[in-house]
Amino acid sequence: MISIASGFDPAFSTDGGSWPVDDFSRTFSTASTLITVAGVLIVIGILVSVGIAVYRSTRMAKRGQNPFTIEEDLAHSAMRSRALAPTTTLEQRLAELDDLHRRGVITDEEHRAARSDALRP
Repeated sequence: MISIASGFDPAFSTDGGSWPVDDFSRTFSTASTLITVAGVLIVIGILVSVGIAVYRSTRMAKRGQNPFTIEEDLAHSAMRSRALAPTTTLEQRLAELDDLHRRGVITDEEHRAARSDALRP
């Protein structure tokens, strides 16, 4: 007969009485399983994030964009764009260029270049 002082109670045994399984063992087993599952999910999340970053960087590089300077590139493009320019008519812009040329602020070459740029659609 097994004594109670030994801490072994066959009622808590799951394998025929050869090894005791108590509440602490079950709780520890469940907790370690949950921690393992959480760790695996975190690792999968990190791998997916790295994969997405590599995919996006590769696509940007194929388009000739640098993924580390994209914000500066977009800001530069926006500044050069006519979308943010003040709304003046073509006649006003050409008159302004003629006035600058007549006053000697811009040279003949700059005047020709600016006019051709203004006339470009």
